[in-house]
Amino acid sequence: MTTSVDISYYPLAEEFIPHVQDFIDRLNTYPSIKVSTSGISTQVFGEYREVMSIITNEIEKSFELPNSVFVLKIINDELKEYKRYNG
Repeated sequence: MTTSVDISYYPLAEEFIPHVQDFIDRLNTYPSIKVSTSGISTQVFGEYREVMSIITNEIEKSFELPNSVFVLKIINDELKEYKRYNG
């Protein structure tokens, strides 16, 4: 089953941009998923179990920074917007 996950990451730190960029960069190291980033959120696409495993591992790494907040929306299909705009 394919899935789409919309992720918003809010590191509650004065210098938050490097933490967000690090999270996005780590997601982009996995060739088995598609990652699309906008100014509002990051979307991850792929096979459900693989996507969820990757996201879980990377969120755990980000939680090393105290007071990090993640908001996720998980859809049980690949979003049409991604298909339309990215291929």
